Amino acid sequence: MSTAVASDPALAANPTVEVEGVSKWFKQKVAVSEVTCSFGPGITGLLGPNGAGKTTLLRMLTGLLLPSGGRVRVLGRAPRDAVDVYRSIGLVPEENAVYPRYTGLEFVALAGKLTGIADPERKARDALEEVDLLDAAGRPVGGYSKGMRQRAKVAAALIHDPEILVLDEPLNGTDPIQRAHLIALFQRLAGNGRTVIVSSHVLQEVERMTDRVLAIVDGKLAAAGDITAIRRAMTDIPYRVVVSADEPRSLARAMLDIEVVNGVTLEDRRIQVETSDLAALGSELPGLAKALGIRITGFKPADESLESVFRYLVRKR
Repeated sequence: MSTAVASDPALAANPTVEVEGVSKWFKQKVAVSEVTCSFGPGITGLLGPNGAGKTTLLRMLTGLLLPSGGRVRVLGRAPRDAVDVYRSIGLVPEENAVYPRYTGLEFVALAGKLTGIADPERKARDALEEVDLLDAAGRPVGGYSKGMRQRAKVAAALIHDPEILVLDEPLNGTDPIQRAHLIALFQRLAGNGRTVIVSSHVLQEVERMTDRVLAIVDGKLAAAGDITAIRRAMTDIPYRVVVSADEPRSLARAMLDIEVVNGVTLEDRRIQVETSDLAALGSELPGLAKALGIRITGFKPADESLESVFRYLVRKR
């Protein structure tokens, strides 16, 4: 793979992690299908709905899984063939991978011992301070909240000062303050030349961290580029909203006459609406309801997970 490819947004100019035609299948199930991309210094967001294949891809990047086809190179070598490569990787798995009886300090120090660093307890304290968890270092991890466990996993991944940081849904369960602290930490590490790969199913999370995004769904690379390019690719996707009202059947029938409404279905007294222009629908609907004497009690997106967006992008390829 070329070390400087400006024409393909899926490829980093100075890659530290390279993925070439990688596939992974489990018996009859194809989890990842012929993905080619690369990652370099800075933050890259790996974006996709749950079950898209993100975790499987990250496990191949870190050597936890072998590809069924294609190849992965980390710092120019296959992780399974060069064990010392693992010392350059820090992994935060999505799973609740903690030892509940260990204190936070013991848990992070153990990660340091496994990588062979000197003075793991001191470095564990430093790592816990990085994630703002030092005050809970003496408490058992089993008593931590989900957000605290996430931060403990980040500290364990950082203790050996890796060049490459792989984060699988690292913000799950964190509150807004914790989330802002972790995002600032990831950005600081990336600014110091680290390669940071962050997977998420939430576009807004990724948007706060980085401009470079790879979108994956059904195991395929759906789109690549900066956030602006991804949003531009999404502009002609029909919006789906759920409208609640005290007379849903009458309102649903009347909504079919609104020009920007593509389709309407009634389900459990809620109106499922597909529209080509969300703003226009929001402007016209109140007047229509008032003319009919109907009270609207709810108006919200039908699919906040963005899964429909990703599937649309895949269909366009």
